[in-house]
Amino acid sequence: GKLVFTEMNVLSPNDTETFANEALTDKQKQLLEEKGHVDLPLSLYNIGRFRVNIFKQRESIGIAARLIPYNIPTLDELSLPPIIGSLASKKNGFILVTGPAGSGKSTTLASMVDMINTERSCHIITLEDPIEFLHKHKKSIVNQREIHTDSDSFSTALRASLRQDPDVILVGEMRDLETISTAITAAETGHLVLSTLHTNSAHQTVDRIIDVFPPHQQQQVRIQLANTLIGIISQRLLLRADKKGLIPAVELMISTPAIKNLIREGKTHQIYSSIQTGGKYGMQTMENSLCDLFSKGLISQDIMQNFIRNELEG
Repeated sequence: GKLVFTEMNVLSPNDTETFANEALTDKQKQLLEEKGHVDLPLSLYNIGRFRVNIFKQRESIGIAARLIPYNIPTLDELSLPPIIGSLASKKNGFILVTGPAGSGKSTTLASMVDMINTERSCHIITLEDPIEFLHKHKKSIVNQREIHTDSDSFSTALRASLRQDPDVILVGEMRDLETISTAITAAETGHLVLSTLHTNSAHQTVDRIIDVFPPHQQQQVRIQLANTLIGIISQRLLLRADKKGLIPAVELMISTPAIKNLIREGKTHQIYSSIQTGGKYGMQTMENSLCDLFSKGLISQDIMQNFIRNELEG
């Protein structure tokens, strides 16, 4: 996104503090005092639904708000590879959507959940902080639990969800060892688990998961992850060539037998090469995705080159 000037009056510190006092519950105010920031969903009649972060800065209140569409976009509307729908059709296993903040991970997950909700009769539980997209019951029953409102943490809510007879579990973010361990166990025991990590590629994602565990557990976790992982979708949002919104560039890893062996053997540095040669399975590197978007006129050459340059510098 970019900053634009408006003709609206400049908000004063008193304005933002008044907004916070009106928008926050007592529990959320307590979290703001303890942590210095708090996330919440906010619906404004005839305006829209927002994901809001209220934070302290220079002894005053700052507010960041992001508009959430009422209608959940389809995978096709998001211009995501069709094979992602095939991944979401699996009955059990582990799917990860990764990328930095603001890369569209929550929207991709919401679209996958909506596809399942439309096509399957099952019980879906989402664990979110905060709840963004609101899912209606279609073929499935969807229960959405908000962290700090309906449960105190992702790990607590995830453990509890295993006693709530789910078929599909969405974990908004895996922040600690306990949450990651429970998510892998849930995938092992016949559930489809969807989650996110703030990593930039498939091999980084596998390494991040393994490195969370103490050394004596890592080989066992490699085996568990190899057995449960369905795929990793690593995405970034880029400005469209027509400047009418953003479009995702996607690295897509599918857990083929070769990939599973690399994970088991700790050879994650070879995953990228397997993605490069895995086109027949639906895999693609980020470079493949960028070139495809450019060849279709969906992104400009400048955007593509700037992205590649930033990646190399990063």
